[in-house]
Amino acid sequence: MNRKTIVVSLMALLFLASLLAFGASGDKAKVKGMIIARTGETLIVKSGEGNTTVVLTDDTTTKDDKGLFGLDKQHLSSVVLIPGLKVDVDGTSDEQGRVVAKTITTDGDDLETSEMIQAGLHPTAEQVTANRQAIETNQQNIGANKQQLAAQKESIGTNQQNIGANKQQIDDNIKDIEENTKRFTALSEYDVKGEATVQFDTGSTKISAKNQEELKKLAQTATGLTGYIVEVTGYADATGSAAVNTKLSEDRAKGVVTFLMQQGNVPIRHIVAPGAMGEYAPAASNETKAGRAENRRVEVKVLVNKGIAGS
Repeated sequence: MNRKTIVVSLMALLFLASLLAFGASGDKAKVKGMIIARTGETLIVKSGEGNTTVVLTDDTTTKDDKGLFGLDKQHLSSVVLIPGLKVDVDGTSDEQGRVVAKTITTDGDDLETSEMIQAGLHPTAEQVTANRQAIETNQQNIGANKQQLAAQKESIGTNQQNIGANKQQIDDNIKDIEENTKRFTALSEYDVKGEATVQFDTGSTKISAKNQEELKKLAQTATGLTGYIVEVTGYADATGSAAVNTKLSEDRAKGVVTFLMQQGNVPIRHIVAPGAMGEYAPAASNETKAGRAENRRVEVKVLVNKGIAGS
């Protein structure tokens, strides 16, 4: 009998404890503050006591008190519950310390302000995205520009090498001209005992029959002298490039030297190394046909040292 009484007493105590626990989790709760965040059915409301999590359910009513003393009530959808909105929340607390909202009251004017704020936040977010895209595009453009700069730098390096090579060629040409000039200037100590000018067609090194006869006569004059030397200098007109003209004048001079040796019987030891002047030191203007014809020439001079000649 006593055992049965004890069991009944324990069951009564457990039932009372469960009622007390249910009453504690279902206590009324009230929160007044501003919504600072919302995720689905959960709101974070900031008040003077801190942040409170508010849970929305199908039974939650959202309203706006309007009119004198707030007697005119307007029911609203829960979609109006946006960050920045001031609310009064009435509900009950749950086991997790959250407030399960039964009624949420807001102010229409405050709602309008919150909507304006929220509307402003959305374009701002879009603008941030657009700015990020613009930055990415600019970064891509910067990358492309760097590649172009690298290619241009490489091209500049190649051009500088070409300029260096051209400068070296120019320096070599100037040196050759100076050496030839110096060499022929040294011949000023000689008397001219005979001379001839051989004319050529455009681009040709062929010696005409008439000029061949003149060269033979000049060779006879030379071989009858004591201590003579023969100076041979080739020229070209301005047709074509300077390099081509220099080579052409050299070939013409060599052709005359060969003729003097083979047909005039002039020993090579009596002939000064032929000079190639190209289009330099023209005898006439290259602007006219007649002038260019005069410039396509080889000048041949028979020289005798003034001391030997007794001058």
